[in-house]
Amino acid sequence: QVQLTEFGGGVVQAGGSLNLSCTYSDETFDRNAMAWFRQAPAPGTERELVTAISWHGTSIFYTDSVKGRFTISRDNAKNTVYLQMKDLKPEDTAVYYCAAHDRPYSTYFGRGAFGSWGQGTQVTVSS
Repeated sequence: QVQLTEFGGGVVQAGGSLNLSCTYSDETFDRNAMAWFRQAPAPGTERELVTAISWHGTSIFYTDSVKGRFTISRDNAKNTVYLQMKDLKPEDTAVYYCAAHDRPYSTYFGRGAFGSWGQGTQVTVSS
């Protein structure tokens, strides 16, 4: 079972920036698409797919609310995926989860395709 570990959450003022990273525990990293999800604190809120990147890094998805502000990237030599977040807004406040795709070399980014998850890291944006 692959292990994912997120780093980099914290508290930032609106308009500020934060960078998250996620390490992947074995050599299969470069075969799998990776994603960042988030879950806002309101009760009943579903986990939302924020962004995803293909195994080769050339196919990328962003949800509309983060386009132009968030950037996903990966370093296959370091088994790490990154999320750069700028111009943060209070509505970005959530627990952010790193996730790995279930199927090697797939470029399908549906939520159900990601079966391995990190423990999550809290991002809080104050107004």
